[in-house]
Amino acid sequence: MSYFINLACPRFVIQSVPADLTMTRYYNIILPLLCSLCSIGGGRSVFNVMGVGSGAGEIDLEMLAQLHLKHPHVKVDNEVVEPSNDMLHKYKVRVSTTPDLDHINFEWNKMTASEFEKHWQEKNPGKRMDFIHMIQMLYYVKDPEATVSFFRSLLHKDGKLLIILVSGESGWGKLWTTFKKQLCNTEISQCVTTGDIKTFLDTEGIPYRNYELLSQMDITECFTEGDQVGELLLDFLTEVIEFSKNAPEDLKKGVLDLLRHPDCSKEVDGRIIFNNNLGVLVVEP
Repeated sequence: MSYFINLACPRFVIQSVPADLTMTRYYNIILPLLCSLCSIGGGRSVFNVMGVGSGAGEIDLEMLAQLHLKHPHVKVDNEVVEPSNDMLHKYKVRVSTTPDLDHINFEWNKMTASEFEKHWQEKNPGKRMDFIHMIQMLYYVKDPEATVSFFRSLLHKDGKLLIILVSGESGWGKLWTTFKKQLCNTEISQCVTTGDIKTFLDTEGIPYRNYELLSQMDITECFTEGDQVGELLLDFLTEVIEFSKNAPEDLKKGVLDLLRHPDCSKEVDGRIIFNNNLGVLVVEP
């Protein structure tokens, strides 16, 4: 079991995962996309691809590699939308050290999703995309439904919009539903799940496909008073620094009770295993 704190992220992040979980989830994210990637492009010689909130580009480049395997003779125009200077730099370094990317033209857009919307409407109002992916980024926008609507409007008639978020059926979904007022930042959509996006899509009659990426996390140490790892895990789960010290006793008790409840976790060999599932939505034009 490995534990680390990442203070460089916009949110205070701590992860407690088996060593192979990140790679396992990585390929679980890629595999459901293959059927979608096969069907995009409409026979065009250049595919227009866009990553929104692409970070350092690890998953972007893997998806582009899968796309190239399915369409080896197609060139790709890849729009990268990422507000972080540091992440964009890392992405560019990754591109410079990755072989066989000559078929891809990278357009770098250092801006938020809302800034990009204005920029795009001024620069490329008629351009349409074959594939747009938004992976774990809707937490950072003010209006996720409007964001989804805008980027969906950029799709070709046979394009696809990929959204990956915390699953509404996960322990996160139950935690956020129960304690949204106490734990969630209302300035952004910090507690949005695929359940929220599915409700929006269903209401609007927008077709999509839904996948569940199974994942779990051992949170046993959360229930040992004073355990350093447990306190860091609670900070991660609640997204509140020093939650154990700063939260009112009734809130702390309520959170711990819910985390242990079958709605959020299961007990396996005396360990408390949290439902950490992600949801994947492949949205049609």
